Formats: sequence, C-alpha cells, structure tokens
Amino acid sequence: MCRNIRTLANFAPPATTAEIRASALQFVRKVSGANKPSKANEDLFHRSVDEVSEAAERLVRGWVTSAPPKDREVEIRKHIERSRLRFGKEPKRTPIDSFR
Repeated sequence: MCRNIRTLANFAPPATTAEIRASALQFVRKVSGANKPSKANEDLFHRSVDEVSEAAERLVRGWVTSAPPKDREVEIRKHIERSRLRFGKEPKRTPIDSFR
C-alpha cells in the first residue's frame, strides 16, 4: 500500500508536487485503513490528503542539507539491482517511473 511513500528531499531535479501528493495520499490511506473512503468520510479524507500534502511540501522544499542532491537515474539503478538480488529479476517498474 505504501509504494509511493519514499524519500523526496534532496533530489535533482526536485520532487514534483505530484510526487509529494501521491505520497500524502498513500500516507492517509495507510493511517485511515481505507483505500477509498465512504461517502460519509470522503470530505475528511480529501481534506486530510491536502493538509498532509501541504506539510510534506513545506518539509521537502525547506529541507537543508550539506549532502549533494541524489540523482534519480542512480536511485533507479540501485532499485533495479536490489530487485535483481532479492527476486532474481528486474522490476516491472520502479517507484520513480510512475512520475516521469
């Protein structure tokens, strides 16, 4: 369920608003235990996603570090190699691919 929750700070190019929102959505789904809320909870669910997204965006955009930014291509290659070692094959897609 948490496939989109991953490190978003300190990337070159920076994380997009869509990536941050996808992570916020996954977080709210995990915390609420609901993939799709009932009609009674729909407004609260969407408002919570908005609030978590805003907080995450402030965090990601304001994060200060002396480490050099991570390269997305290098991170994708690491993910593929870990998948090969763990499962003996390449993944069908990487966590970063869905936002390209």
